[in-house]
Amino acid sequence: MFTIGKLAKAAGVTTPTVRYYEEIGLLPEAERTASGQRAYGAEDLERLTFIRRCRDFGFSIDRVRLLAGLSISPDKDCREVGDIARGHLKEVQEKMVELKALERDLQRFVAECDAVCCGGPGRECVVFEDLRAAKQ
Repeated sequence: MFTIGKLAKAAGVTTPTVRYYEEIGLLPEAERTASGQRAYGAEDLERLTFIRRCRDFGFSIDRVRLLAGLSISPDKDCREVGDIARGHLKEVQEKMVELKALERDLQRFVAECDAVCCGGPGRECVVFEDLRAAKQ
């Protein structure tokens, strides 16, 4: 049996996170000891670790809920899990394209600053001109 603190530490999360996951129904409500302390078992640790890993991969709470349900369902097709993962992969790839564009813009800002105004008054930095300009 684990206390909430030991469970959180073993799963690599914080105790408020454990409470939150219980509150929203991702983790079942903990049993209580005679003194009222939460008491968790190995299944709770396994489920919490699963949830943390899903979150590490960037799955939303709603998708974690779906995946958690699928992980214990004997009659669901693995294709559903693949579809969820595929959808998330597509979103991550789209975000990477956006981040690459952001990286290029920031590199240009830094290069312009270094070439044009670095060392001058901060308020005259060319980066501010770019930031004030309408996006093209």
